[in-house]
Amino acid sequence: MMSSKLVVVFSTLLALAVCAPASDKEPVAIVSQNAEVQPDGTFQWNYESADGTKQEQNGAPKPVDKEIAEVVQGSVAWTDPEGGKHQLSYVADENGFQAQGGDLPVAPEVPPQIARALEWIAQHPEPEQKKL
Repeated sequence: MMSSKLVVVFSTLLALAVCAPASDKEPVAIVSQNAEVQPDGTFQWNYESADGTKQEQNGAPKPVDKEIAEVVQGSVAWTDPEGGKHQLSYVADENGFQAQGGDLPVAPEVPPQIARALEWIAQHPEPEQKKL
């Protein structure tokens, strides 16, 4: 389970990485920014900068087992120096951090021979050994 502090730290680092100006360029102006935090622990914030970078995030406490976890979801969009558009959306909850976006690496397909071997292993578990 990801703690709300870790989610906030990750989100802050992501925002800084996306918006960090290069040393030879002028700072980018923020054209809109909103933030709301409610007494019950729910929150939302968003901003847009003059270069088209946008980020938004919202979260709410959620009971998970005997604890309260912060469920967070958000998205970020930006244009790289070569003009390429990028977008990433994410959810952080009791299942961990899950990101989606066209720029994320995708694992290669499992070769058929390996898939067959894994099926065979699943169908033929090792017998339990007696403990000494």
